[in-house]
This record gives sequence, structure tokens and C-alpha cells, in this order.
Amino acid sequence: MLQLLDWTYWNETYGEANVLAIGGLLLGLGFGFFGQRSRFCLRAAVVEFWRQRFGDKLAVWLLAFSTAVVLVQGLTLLGWMDLSTARQLSSRGSMSGALVGGLIFGLGMVMTRGCSSRLLVLSANGNLRALLSGLVFAVAAQASLSGILAPWREAISLWWVVDGGPTRNALTWLGGGAGLGLALGLAWMAAALFFAVRSGWGFWKWFGGMATGVMVAGAWYYSHQVMANSFEVVPVQGLTFSGPSAEWLMHVLHDASGPWTFGLGLMPGVFLGSFVGAVVGKDLKLEGFGPGYSMPRYISGAILMGFGSMLAGGCAVGAGMTGGSIFAITAWLALVGMWLGGGIADRLLDYQPSTNNAP
Repeated sequence: MLQLLDWTYWNETYGEANVLAIGGLLLGLGFGFFGQRSRFCLRAAVVEFWRQRFGDKLAVWLLAFSTAVVLVQGLTLLGWMDLSTARQLSSRGSMSGALVGGLIFGLGMVMTRGCSSRLLVLSANGNLRALLSGLVFAVAAQASLSGILAPWREAISLWWVVDGGPTRNALTWLGGGAGLGLALGLAWMAAALFFAVRSGWGFWKWFGGMATGVMVAGAWYYSHQVMANSFEVVPVQGLTFSGPSAEWLMHVLHDASGPWTFGLGLMPGVFLGSFVGAVVGKDLKLEGFGPGYSMPRYISGAILMGFGSMLAGGCAVGAGMTGGSIFAITAWLALVGMWLGGGIADRLLDYQPSTNNAP
């Protein structure tokens, strides 16, 4: 029985790459299921916020985000994990890329009616608009990483850079550590609970929202344990969808014989988890392009999201929640950009003062 809890045994028996892929699959199953049942969506939360509705969609996102922050900072404070080697903190980052990329991503997610993780969740429910947008997002992300859009990404990234280490940690800027991070997380959780109570009781809003945040923290903890119990160099990593989307695209189109990774396990896990959630909630339904949202809008939005996510260093989950939970300053700038970009896009494209304007 103790052998099942021995991370070194799993690493030596199955290899770190496979252990990470299995973890990505399992955590993806949880994220997909709870994200689907709770209707977790940054776009919906942003729209609700800027329209001053402050309802259940904002509550769900805040519950997920604050839960991730509290768990990550709490585990760090207890000494159970050290994420200082995570690329979001240890490597050189781009402040300009984070802010501009976040703005572009925010514009795109409103145009596609969902961020990259939400598109994957909706695809498993039969939403063909989300499926097409997700495929275009993956192509744009890969083109921004090493293709035709890469020079634009690199140029913007060089406008304002920040060195890795303490200077990239927002808690250092605030003069604190994990204790301060935990306190801030608890404050945001209190705000999340306020909005949740205000918008009415709902099991999946509360439990599903928090469980989604647990998956984000769980990814950090899982990969840290694999790294800490390995004799090989294993990077600690969290949940994100921009890199894995591009990775899956190349895995399918170019080389399917390469080693499995955390991201390659994550994507099918989220899809399957969302599918199970849709079956449980009887949400399976084939949906195409209706008259309200044209195909050019979705495709354009997906391209903006793909480019924006690679420029910002991650998507709404990768930068916004995963990077935000460890207080990477670039992740916080990206998150601010996403909220601003989403609000601008909603005001320009969808907001109609004379209607109810539900997100």
C-alpha cells in the first residue's frame, strides 16, 4: 500500500513523462467535469462584471480562483511544495507581452464566447462552433510560437522585460511572502462567497467552482512531487491550454511518436470529463453557427486568442489562474489585460443598453 504513495517508485517504474501524462489526464478529467457542471468561464464572469450584474458567473470564477490561490499559497507556507523554479517565476518574462497579450486574448474570448479552456469543454458537449474555434486557436497558437506570427510576438515581448527570480514575484513587490499570498487569497474567497450568497444557492456553483480551483492547485502539487522525487530534470508545471493545444496539433500532424507529456494527457482528460459532465447534466446537444454569431467573428476571435495567449505567456487558465495562484507579476498583468480586453470587446460588440444583456 505504501508503494502506491511512493513517487520515486512511480517515476522509476513508468518514467517521469508517463507519470506526468497520467496526472494530466486525471486532473483534466476533474477540471473538465467540474468546469462543465459549474459553467466555469472567465468570459462570462468578465461580461457580468462590466455590466454590473455581479451574479453567479462571477461568483463561480472567483470561487475557483480564490480556492486555487488559497491552496497553492497554503501548501507553500506549510513547506509542502516550492514553486520558485516554475517558469512563470524563474525565467525571464515580458511585461509588455503579458499586458498586450492579455488585452488581445480578452478581445478574442468575447468574440468566440469562451476562452480556450471553455471552448474545449463546450466541444465535448456537441458545440461545433467551439470545436472549430478551438482548432483555429491551436493553429494560431502554434503559428505564434514558431510560425508566421512568431516575429510579431517576439517584437512586442521585447518592449518591456523582467528578469526571473524575486523580481517576477508580485508578493516580493508587495513586501511579503506566502503568508501574504494566503491572506489575499482568503480575502478574495470572502468576496467570492459574498457574490455566491448574493446570487443564490446552487450546489454546482459552490462545489463545482471550488473543485475547479482544486484542480489548478492539484496540478502544481502533482508536478512538484514528480519533480522532487526524480533524478531527472523535470520542470514543475501547472494547468494551461495554449501550449498543450499547439502541442496536440503538432502531435497529430507532425510526430505522434514523441513522448507523452502533462499537456498531452490534460487535453483528452478535459474533453472526456466535460463529456461525462454533459451526460450527467443532460447537456449534450449539437450546435452550429446561428444567425447571431457569424463564422468570421468566431474564427477572428480564435486567432486573436491564439496569438494573445502565446504573447501573454498563457491563456485564461494558464496565465490567469495557474500563474496568478503563484503571484507571477506577468500573469497578473495578463489577467488585468484579459478583463480590460473582454470588457472593451463586450461594450463594442454585444452590449445593448435597452435589453437585459445576460452574458
